[in-house]
Amino acid sequence: MMYSGTELGVAVALDLALGDPAWLPHPIRAIGWWIGKASGLLSSRSKPAGAMLWFLVVAPAAAVVYFTPWLNIYWIYAFLAIRGLDHETGLAVKALSQEGLPAARHWIGRVVGRDTAHLDEPGVLRAAIETMAENLCDAVVAPLFFLALAGPAGMAAYKAVNTLDSMVGYRDERFREFGWFSARVDDVANFIPARLSAALVWLCALLLPGFEFLRSFRVTLRDAASQPSPNSGWPEAAVAGALGVRLGGWNRYRGVESHKAFLGDPGAPLDVAAFQRARVLHYGSSGWMALAVWSVAR
Repeated sequence: MMYSGTELGVAVALDLALGDPAWLPHPIRAIGWWIGKASGLLSSRSKPAGAMLWFLVVAPAAAVVYFTPWLNIYWIYAFLAIRGLDHETGLAVKALSQEGLPAARHWIGRVVGRDTAHLDEPGVLRAAIETMAENLCDAVVAPLFFLALAGPAGMAAYKAVNTLDSMVGYRDERFREFGWFSARVDDVANFIPARLSAALVWLCALLLPGFEFLRSFRVTLRDAASQPSPNSGWPEAAVAGALGVRLGGWNRYRGVESHKAFLGDPGAPLDVAAFQRARVLHYGSSGWMALAVWSVAR
């Protein structure tokens, strides 16, 4: 079942107006709950068991949405997070000026996997910009890409794939085998959307004043492949280049120091102004993607 331009337009308007209020039932929470339950049904933690978990989660998610086309506006709205991503990262930046660094560390800790207790102000802002840039793909571009390919059911399947990766796709001892299939499928699913996200950032940098298109293009081609993920570096490098800042570097995860290759070159400071400019790229890229998908609605 496909979607109409009206359904997409209303869903995007709802997302921009409401974001993701806690009082509204959300399918991602239901998918996460089912992942936990389905994992408990499987006695093994092998790669075949992980593939079975993937099927047990993705197939029902897509089926429920496919057979409820009268809820298309809700599904499209719920699987998008244009405003939600901005809101969650913005809470940390707002706290810097209104409540201080400890509060900012708390808020940014809600949306990043790294340890935040030690972060200084530039560290909080770097985390916020990196999160907004990387999740441009997961929260906006990829869901809309799969909406264009396969309707709201395609969106649901993608979000189930993405949620599986976030819950079981870790490369630690517990999930190394069990989460392997989910992690690999997520890599494949995001391959085109991640590169499309970078291209949308380039377009914004080309058309909007105050950004650096040529640097964004050059930095992306130079640095995107340097990250552990085959996909996350693309939108992050594009944003780093467009802003003229350097992202990446040292982070701490569960007390262990970890260094990721730098994205971009030292230049503009990682300050609140840089975050506000990143927001412009986020909304601009989201808008271009929504317009493109609207244009091919059936």
